[in-house]
Amino acid sequence: MNTYEHISQNKWRSVLLILLFPITFAITAAAVIGLIVMLGGADLQTAMNYCSPYDVGCAYPSQVELITSTMLRWVPVLWVIAMVWIFMSYYVGDSLILNAAGAIRVTRDNQPELYNLVENLAITRGLPTPTIYIIDDNSLNAFATGRDPQNASIAFTKGILQKLERVELEGVAAHELAHIENRDVRLMLLTVAGISFFTLAGEICLRISLSSSHRREGGKASLLFLIIGLALLLYGYVIAPLVRLALSRQREYQADATAALTTRHPLALASALRKISGNCKTESLQKSHSMAAMCIASPLTSTGLFDAISGVFATHPPIEKRIQRLEEMAR
Repeated sequence: MNTYEHISQNKWRSVLLILLFPITFAITAAAVIGLIVMLGGADLQTAMNYCSPYDVGCAYPSQVELITSTMLRWVPVLWVIAMVWIFMSYYVGDSLILNAAGAIRVTRDNQPELYNLVENLAITRGLPTPTIYIIDDNSLNAFATGRDPQNASIAFTKGILQKLERVELEGVAAHELAHIENRDVRLMLLTVAGISFFTLAGEICLRISLSSSHRREGGKASLLFLIIGLALLLYGYVIAPLVRLALSRQREYQADATAALTTRHPLALASALRKISGNCKTESLQKSHSMAAMCIASPLTSTGLFDAISGVFATHPPIEKRIQRLEEMAR
């Protein structure tokens, strides 16, 4: 697949992602609501004001009717809020991501060598020079973000600047520029924005549910927020990451190949990846798992459980395979 085909494919994936998030969330919400309805029975129906416990003649709705009415009442609201969040994040999400990472902007004046390196590579690829940031972390990592090449940024950790040779750093910078050129950054920006909305909203709903459960008049509200919170968290932590992975991890191979062609030195990038693999756990990114897919190597500490499931939840292909492909290109 050439660069233009990859860019075209990513444009369609971005549209697919926007459609998949609300559709898969509606399915998840229906499953959670259905489970709670089946377990809650008449108590749930009473709590939701379908029948008063003193109204003997009241006929309870069926479980299907209760699930349907609850879905029609709440899912459209959450859908609209999620879409507003995603489109807002499309324009300001890169700033939020960089702030969360503690990135500090640098210029030609205070980092002339790094700035010139990135600028020369950008000129080679016919791209505008992205805004450059440094993260005060001794690990070896880097990521690119932004909605398009005209509004893109690259962040490097302090460790990667100190521990890589210039030719290796060129390979890393070229890799991140490839993500910008291929519009991978836009796809990942939408993904991070979508996942962060559902996880944050789910945690807020659970906190509201717990706080209102202690008040006598808060029974109905507590139950509703509990249902919504569980659906949001299940979606944000399990379903949405699978949607993200379904959009393919081939982008890393593509970016590696583009970087190798740009620098004409695939072994330099292979050497950089070998060094990065030994020290890529970035402390400032530990609390934002959804950002892991944006980095050149996963910045997260091994969880053991997920790693044991044959890499199903991995955001990157194994570095060993990436190095092997680069070495094959060199031969």
